[in-house]
Amino acid sequence: MKFVKTIQLILVITVLFSCKKTQEKNTIAKDNATKNTNINTSQTYINPLDIDYTYMVYNSSNNQSYRSGADPAVIEFKGEYYMFVTRSFGYWHSIDLVNWKFIKPQQWFFEGSNAPTAFNYKDSLVYFAGNPAGYGSILYTDDPKKGLWTPTASISNNIQDSELFIDDDGKTYLYWGSSNLHPLRVKTLNKEDRFLETGIKKDLINLVEEKHGWERFGENNFHPKIKEGYMEGASMTKHKGKYYLQYAAPGTQFNVYADGVYVGDSPLGPFGYMKNNPMSFKPGGFTNGAGHGITVKQTNGQYWHFATMALASNAQWERRLCMFPTYFDEDGLMYSNTAYGDYPRFGPYHPNKAGHHNGWMLLSYKGNVTVSSSLKQVMKFTSNDDEIEIKELPIHKNLKGEITTKVLTDENPKTFWVAEANNNEQWLTIEMKKTGTVHAIQLNYHDHESGIYTRVEGLNHRFTIETSEDGSHWETVIDRSNSDQDSPNAYIVLKHPVKAKYIRYNNIKVPGNNFAMSEVRIFGLGLGEVSNKVANVKINREKDRRNTSLSWDAVENAQGYNIRWGIAPDKLYQSWQVYDTNTHFMRCLDKDSSYYFTIESYNENGISEQSEIIFVE
Repeated sequence: MKFVKTIQLILVITVLFSCKKTQEKNTIAKDNATKNTNINTSQTYINPLDIDYTYMVYNSSNNQSYRSGADPAVIEFKGEYYMFVTRSFGYWHSIDLVNWKFIKPQQWFFEGSNAPTAFNYKDSLVYFAGNPAGYGSILYTDDPKKGLWTPTASISNNIQDSELFIDDDGKTYLYWGSSNLHPLRVKTLNKEDRFLETGIKKDLINLVEEKHGWERFGENNFHPKIKEGYMEGASMTKHKGKYYLQYAAPGTQFNVYADGVYVGDSPLGPFGYMKNNPMSFKPGGFTNGAGHGITVKQTNGQYWHFATMALASNAQWERRLCMFPTYFDEDGLMYSNTAYGDYPRFGPYHPNKAGHHNGWMLLSYKGNVTVSSSLKQVMKFTSNDDEIEIKELPIHKNLKGEITTKVLTDENPKTFWVAEANNNEQWLTIEMKKTGTVHAIQLNYHDHESGIYTRVEGLNHRFTIETSEDGSHWETVIDRSNSDQDSPNAYIVLKHPVKAKYIRYNNIKVPGNNFAMSEVRIFGLGLGEVSNKVANVKINREKDRRNTSLSWDAVENAQGYNIRWGIAPDKLYQSWQVYDTNTHFMRCLDKDSSYYFTIESYNENGISEQSEIIFVE
């Protein structure tokens, strides 16, 4: 009996010890699973995203040297994230969706992937396609960090601008299309047999410009000659048993490039037009466009839409990337929050406002800028190859004999300044209109005859930044004099906010032949009053119901205004940010929809209350 009790005691101790070990393992596993979510709840990010964009090869024969990033395919794989981007000769890896490190793969398409697609299949394999030639093998790997990929032993056609989607039952679909004539299409593949086609192929959706104003081709949805927009960039998201087929229109080079959605009960359709389209739209502000993207689900359940922004200065295919939080409302409508979309935003691990504008305002707008030298100052617009506009601006000096420029604080990425040399004797100083508390700085470099035509490793931007309250006493707040970071759209949050009226950038060396800059943007909070509420809003919907004009009383102390609208008072999902105007004309409405509008003003001190919501039949 004593022996039996001893055995029982041993068993109890063993079980308790085992349970404790299991609990410890579960705790460790839980900590490992959630450690990424605890990286930094206070971090911020900004659009365009601060990554080391690749110099493009496909215009090198014309001696066009510029960086670009477009058509992102972002996936979560084993709790971490991978981002594939057109013609980048590799891809990026991140654990927090903000800080990205480039991976150079051991096997890849010679000219880089084009409009890539990637899919995480049950955390076992990553599948990838994006041959620039439009055909090739679908690649796969179980360890994308290593960059070792295996091609399937088959050749797939029509994989340009494609989306690979594998449903929960393993059935595999390839969506594709990029045309101003032909629809998006889908075909079925056999994942178990080298992704061979099974014979099912369907036409799905096409643009309907006569009903959907935002699908019309051109800047601000207007072009004097071309009337048909492009439908491209298919992407599929499954949510609560519904299939959300996303598509981009009307053209990647325009400020109105956006993503819309059709919704179906099956991957093969039929699909119905989502009434709050477009779901990702950013036509105003500093950097425009939010199309040809992908929606990825964060490990904590939050959705994010990564998309393409138009730059179109050196070439119409010069682009950048953006990231917006995305939601499904109680009616199953998919939408993104793009308001103040190129201002600082809370990072993905903020407890309740991930991706929302964090409240830091633009302090540098229309600030007075002096520069060390000036080879040229240019406004360049190339949204269409046959409509290139290049205007060289005259060089002015102030009463002290210093060279001045307006292009670095005008909120226009297509204007730029080029220094006479790329060395440590070049500088620029911004005198902001008013003193404010500086929290962050964004540096938007420009590629002026850089002489780089492909992916080059080892590039870096080296500089220091100083601040001053009086223009005489300076404090160094950023020192990247020995940095190895390549940051063409550098976003830097100060360790400690500083009170300043003057910002001085001291160049050391940047990639390429020339030191050129398109915009220096200073963010923080002013010391004055928030602008007043907007009054006397008037909205005139034209006979062509896709068009609407708006006007309102100018607010004396406002920098600009943010127009919000949507299909219901609680669904004001769209926004258009404007500066220095109290009128606006838009061509992006759906003909058969009614809308609700409101407008808010903003300045360096914050954002006003919204005006009363107005219903427009």
